[in-house]
Amino acid sequence: MVLDEPNETDEVFDVNNFQFIANKDFLAEAQPIKIDFTGFGFAISSSIELGQGCSSCGGGTC
Repeated sequence: MVLDEPNETDEVFDVNNFQFIANKDFLAEAQPIKIDFTGFGFAISSSIELGQGCSSCGGGTC
């Protein structure tokens, strides 16, 4: 997640006075997308399967 301004290629969602912006092409690939606040930060999930990553970087791709 990043701060951004919407443009013509984005879909905009207003949820509880928060505005979420997603690129329409990415959204078509990633649906459903779920964003939760856990108390420690945001947990984001989608239908896109991420690789296992490596042990030195905490799970993302290196």
